[in-house]
Amino acid sequence: MKSPTPLLLVLCALSSAWLTSDASAEVRRYLYCSTPDGAQVEGKSGTGIVIFDIDNGHKFVRRIDIPIFMEGLRGFTGCTETKSLYYSTTNRRLGCFDLESEKVVWDKQYDRGCDRSCITPDGKRIYAPSGWWYLADDSGMVVIDPKDGNLLETIPVNTAAHNSIASLDGKFVYLGTTTTLTQFDAGTGKALQTISPVGEVGVFPFTVTSDNSKAYVCLGKHVGVDVVDLKEGKVLHRVFAINPDTEEKIEHRTHGAGMTPDETQLWISDQEGKRLYTFDMTVSPPVQTGHLDLSMGGHGWVCFSLDGTYGYSHTPDVFDVKSRKKVATLKDEHGKPFGSSKFIEVHVDEGKVVKVSNEFGLGRVHAGK
Repeated sequence: MKSPTPLLLVLCALSSAWLTSDASAEVRRYLYCSTPDGAQVEGKSGTGIVIFDIDNGHKFVRRIDIPIFMEGLRGFTGCTETKSLYYSTTNRRLGCFDLESEKVVWDKQYDRGCDRSCITPDGKRIYAPSGWWYLADDSGMVVIDPKDGNLLETIPVNTAAHNSIASLDGKFVYLGTTTTLTQFDAGTGKALQTISPVGEVGVFPFTVTSDNSKAYVCLGKHVGVDVVDLKEGKVLHRVFAINPDTEEKIEHRTHGAGMTPDETQLWISDQEGKRLYTFDMTVSPPVQTGHLDLSMGGHGWVCFSLDGTYGYSHTPDVFDVKSRKKVATLKDEHGKPFGSSKFIEVHVDEGKVVKVSNEFGLGRVHAGK
């Protein structure tokens, strides 16, 4: 048998390269950001959803205009099961945006407000807090059917119901209210435990490990977190960030805490100081390891790409988690730096949605997702 000609070898090599390239490019990763943010003016850009290509330097892809977003976004959550994003606005509104048809499926207003809601991974129940601004006795959550937006039930909890998280294993829902963290059964909405006091004052963001063993709740008077033991129902540690310039505690609120998916690092936001402070989570209590400077102030938020490569905040800055270096700047179609604290990672394979992330920086070691 004759040996392959040089030309045939070249063609085979090119064919192999094309096949490899096509296989690696099948699933594309995008960052879906909503605007305008109802909690910050910095970085806003018109109305709707602004999409960035994670696999192409976080370059601007396109905008989906949704005029009702002009009311200001309070929450932005998503679900792989339903292939949808759910938005809440300052005008007591909650709606469903189908990622594949790119249409608003339903949009409704509720008697009480809708703050940063969450949806159970099975796509069966949305839990929407009534809002940090709502202080009446019936402050708590409304439970909504994701299919049509119909109200299923109301759950009075505590004043100023603000942020909610559905655990990735589908077992629990967590709600932050005034200096209180409450854990619910995700399937029934029954309160399982109430942990109080948590934090210094008011109600602020938090994050939860994938085994539902610990929560990290932002403080209201300092940059730092309370470390909460969810098994024992108590605060284990209060951890403060130390300003390296003054070697002192930082006396203003924290709004934003997220852990890397491997649960080795905790990043917390100092939006007033335009910094993110980083901590080693492999020791207890967590130990401060450094900080990252931000290009602007704003609402404060921290989240990570699903693979743990990139760190995001409420600013246009995209950080490489390993090197701690800024590797990209989010910019809209006009080249203007874009910032929002409402963003979701979406994976698409040949036009079909295959994965939707969580807007909180949740641990994923035990989640398998």
